[in-house]
Amino acid sequence: MRALTAVFVLFFSFFFQWGMADAGEIYRWNFKPAENNEPSDTEPKYKELLATYNGYFIGNPENKTLYLTFDNGYEEGYTEDILDVLKEKDVPAAFFVTGHYLNSAPELVQRMEEEGHIVGNHSWSHPSLPELGKKELKEELERVNDKYQEQTGGQKMQYLRPPQGTFSERTLAETEKLGYTNVFWSFAYVDWETGSQRGADHAYQSIMKRIHPGAVMLLHSVSEDNADALARVIDECRRRGYTFQNLDHLVLDADEQIPPL
Repeated sequence: MRALTAVFVLFFSFFFQWGMADAGEIYRWNFKPAENNEPSDTEPKYKELLATYNGYFIGNPENKTLYLTFDNGYEEGYTEDILDVLKEKDVPAAFFVTGHYLNSAPELVQRMEEEGHIVGNHSWSHPSLPELGKKELKEELERVNDKYQEQTGGQKMQYLRPPQGTFSERTLAETEKLGYTNVFWSFAYVDWETGSQRGADHAYQSIMKRIHPGAVMLLHSVSEDNADALARVIDECRRRGYTFQNLDHLVLDADEQIPPL
């Protein structure tokens, strides 16, 4: 009887751990910026995983196309200005929102939807996805999607930006099965520290220094600098021959988007 009980306990212990913990290696996204506005790169392993699970971090490095994306964890008062600029300049963008954002700024999410921007999933509570079990991961994403559809009447969310930039092979595989396309980035700078904003010129110079063909640009909507510099950035990028596209364009051109390993 004791032996049977021990086997029973061992089995359910294994089952619990398998359901709640990630046995695979946890990665933290990083990109390798290049000089002279050449395309960024990343780790060979990361490119291999994205190719396997249909994720992206950069567009076609041969084309002067830009993909503008914002992470919206909470509202600091600048998203309306950003949306005004995007509307004036006729530029599409993707906004990756959390549960907190959906609850605190539903009118801005509705405007994103109405003005033709993509609203993506950034999870309900911004956890590191590899730290979640399969059920928890699914619930984190479903809560955001359900709330978004309830508020806006929009279609199911298609794009996911993993919170904190952490991922594993398991989370890439599971989120792909849930219907999501993981979108990382090939450009970012330290723009999210609201107490350390350095002015529109700093944002403009930081962005233009590293802009490159196929760039998936990660900006944060809490940055006053970004909001103030955005119109100038768009105008200068266009002057240099760049065009702005949405993430659907990135996926439709999938065969050319991910550079060879």
